[in-house]
Amino acid sequence: MKSIEIALKMETDAVKFYTEASEKVSHPVGKKMFLTIAEDEKNHIKMIEEVIKGLDLTIKEANPIKTVKTIFEDMKDKMMERIKAQSDDLEAFKIAMEMEKEGIEFYKKVQKEVNTEKEKKLFERLIFEEEQHHKIFSETYNFLKDTGNWFMWKEFSIVEG
Repeated sequence: MKSIEIALKMETDAVKFYTEASEKVSHPVGKKMFLTIAEDEKNHIKMIEEVIKGLDLTIKEANPIKTVKTIFEDMKDKMMERIKAQSDDLEAFKIAMEMEKEGIEFYKKVQKEVNTEKEKKLFERLIFEEEQHHKIFSETYNFLKDTGNWFMWKEFSIVEG
């Protein structure tokens, strides 16, 4: 299976995971964050599909979704159990950070292996956006974990300056 096909599957799995996670978390900020990132992942799917079209692959050739397990799919059930067991919004964000990190590592590896400039640019863009997602999840985690100190540190430069 081609790396681009795996990327398509990963993004599809991520949309499903983040949508389900949005239903499990209780904090409104958490819900909105997961739904927003799910929308970003849907945009990644569109980008990947455009590259597939540009490479003259048919969607059928590039869609072995039912036969491949990705990082997200392998982790999803175990991660959802952790969310349920903990009943803790913070756990959901820890899981999301882990998933984004795994995705970033996969995309960096694949970017070195692809042949076309279109694929290289696609994976460069996916790496950038997944890094942003990781940062967003990290900031949200820190905000929910310790809101008072989060505000203090974010405003520290104003206080000091």
